[in-house]
Amino acid sequence: MQQFQLKKQSVLRGILTPSVLVPGILTSCLLGAFPMSVFAEHLDLPSIEVTAERIYENSIPKSNTGDTAQLLEDEPGLSLYQAGGVSSLPVIHGLADDRIRIKVDGMDLISSCANHMNPPLSYSDPSNVESIKVFAGITPVSVGGDSIAGTIIVNSASPEFAQAGQDLLIKAQVGTFYRSNNDARGVNLSTSVANDKVYMRYTGSTVEANNYTAGGNFKPAGLAAVNRSANRAKDRGYLAGDEVGSSYYKARNQALAFGVKLDNHLVELKLGLQDIPYQGFANQRMDMTGNDSQQYNLSYAGQYGWGNLEARVYNEKTRHSMQMGDDKLFWYGGTGTVAGMPMDTEGKTSGVNVKGNVNLSQRDTLHVGAEYQRYRLDDWWNPVANSAMMSPNTFWNINNGQRDRYDMFAEWEAKWSSQWLSQLGLRSSTVKMDADNVQGYSTMMYGAAATAFNKADRSKTDNNIDMTALARFTPDASQTFEAGYAMKTRSPNVYERFAWANSNTMVMNMNNWVGDGNGYVGNLKLKPETAHTLSATANWHDAVQQNWQFKATPYLTYVDDYIDAVACAKVGKTCAVRTDGFVNLSLDNQSAKLYGVDVSGKKLLTAGSGFGRFSATGTVNYVRGKNRTTGDDLYNIMPLNAKLALEHKLGGWTNTIQTKLVDSKDNVQAIRKELKTAGYGLLNLYSSYEWKYARLDLGVENVFDKYYANPLGGAYVGQGATMGTDVLHGVTVPGMGRSINVGLTLNY
Repeated sequence: MQQFQLKKQSVLRGILTPSVLVPGILTSCLLGAFPMSVFAEHLDLPSIEVTAERIYENSIPKSNTGDTAQLLEDEPGLSLYQAGGVSSLPVIHGLADDRIRIKVDGMDLISSCANHMNPPLSYSDPSNVESIKVFAGITPVSVGGDSIAGTIIVNSASPEFAQAGQDLLIKAQVGTFYRSNNDARGVNLSTSVANDKVYMRYTGSTVEANNYTAGGNFKPAGLAAVNRSANRAKDRGYLAGDEVGSSYYKARNQALAFGVKLDNHLVELKLGLQDIPYQGFANQRMDMTGNDSQQYNLSYAGQYGWGNLEARVYNEKTRHSMQMGDDKLFWYGGTGTVAGMPMDTEGKTSGVNVKGNVNLSQRDTLHVGAEYQRYRLDDWWNPVANSAMMSPNTFWNINNGQRDRYDMFAEWEAKWSSQWLSQLGLRSSTVKMDADNVQGYSTMMYGAAATAFNKADRSKTDNNIDMTALARFTPDASQTFEAGYAMKTRSPNVYERFAWANSNTMVMNMNNWVGDGNGYVGNLKLKPETAHTLSATANWHDAVQQNWQFKATPYLTYVDDYIDAVACAKVGKTCAVRTDGFVNLSLDNQSAKLYGVDVSGKKLLTAGSGFGRFSATGTVNYVRGKNRTTGDDLYNIMPLNAKLALEHKLGGWTNTIQTKLVDSKDNVQAIRKELKTAGYGLLNLYSSYEWKYARLDLGVENVFDKYYANPLGGAYVGQGATMGTDVLHGVTVPGMGRSINVGLTLNY
């Protein structure tokens, strides 16, 4: 198992992975406070009390972002599907989105959107993140479940209490940033007060940005919709050739936390509110026109003579809306302009988790637990006036979609000696799914498909098993080796099973969670995916892990019943034939293979001289994915890429030169008509200065304003009549051109 952790510390300036900092992992996404910067840990095995392995120092600011997923974009083995400005989808070893378990402050959150515009990480602003752990490869069953790629655990700041008999402990932090390319600007505030028994903390943030520009023209100028949105004043009737349509966004997040400590027991209540007035999506035919979320999270942690106990109950409710945004226009079937296509979603997630860590002996530790998650989803589209195609009824895409999960697990960890450690785990999971009857806009156009769905057996129960076995050998202080096997299972999500309408391209376009511009219909007969993973890690370093390190992790994964795109006819569905360069598809269980290697290293070049401290870091990532049933390539696999950085530190100054190198993407999925992309190289410059109570960050990203197509950007459908035949085809969403960034954080 390969684990990566970022964590705020009070004294150490932190570091990241082989090439970049994930700074913002502090209470301020901006600039690491006090000496509170980012601290990274690489652990090869999970344990309740972990020891930090301080890999190397780095301070490239990633604070000027509202997207928590981007805090991990340079982690070995991890990449990002491009989506909205605060909604990127993480990928671990070529497996993305729902194939990764994501826990935010202990809550398992679910994307309640047919286009997955509100993924779990979008509910946590970077300024409210203290630590992130990524488990890739052999993920322990105690943190896995209902996923086949790995687990990402995001936590907000831990409670801080005053010492007994001392005055109130009061802390505050305010930060702001600006990114020149898209006029992104943000402000965040965090403040807390505590005595020795009780604490309270408030965090709030707002971030807003316009469309960004690429490093050159990638389309003709023009071809944009006239602004119809009352909540934005700018007329979007014209887009320049280098402007990426539907890439604007605005998001506001607030959180309150209360805690009570009594001896070795802690009870916390966390409340969260999110309001996203708008967020454009350059690779979707719709945009987000509203996303409101409320989160209630009550937890208990206690230390006992036999070990420790953790318990949590939580509830999250999301109200989500989609519509054509400022850069898009609804046009369909030659009937002219209508008032868009409103889509509404309501998702409700509730859960209960209990976990105990039992010290059986000095050698043996047992982790046991039980989990329950209840999910309900309604996805409806109101009728549109003056539209024969979208009236007279409300269209029910998902009606009372249900997905309930019941889990139990046990994990035995044994420290046989100072050199040998083993871990064995078993998890049982039962997933029950169902949905109520649906209807289309009209019986004439949608009646046959709705009737077939309503008559079908929609109640599904999956009994899934996860297993892990891992061994770690540490012959001396300079090297560590580990190897393991994992079997992991994931049941389909609600849309994969219950999206039903296949009679109309317009409707199929609305069910697309991968950003490829195609239309999709689900499949009630889908079975759970089961992944078998073999992974090994070799880690060589100096004895104190401060001078040099080289680490390599090869892996191989076979996925039985892999859920992939297929022609509609293959699963007995009749879908409309398209003439716009895209395709209508369904889903089926097939077989897949993924393999690759993550390599990282660092070297301290000079230290202690009058010129300061110089160090070099680097990562190389390679993953290959094949559909073993069809021989096709898997979709959205990141090509070979490398990240290299040279860092200089002198006094309060930290300066970094970073380069990113990405190979061409030639292995693309034919069934989805995935587009190839050319290779590229980017140069980034970062500099920061830190005082006792303040930190200033400066940066220039994409220094030479290079144009490049994002390999995981998806199809560009960000402007114009996105439901018609005049949408741009054959264009991948490009990456951002040159941007000059500045950030400031003040602390009290």
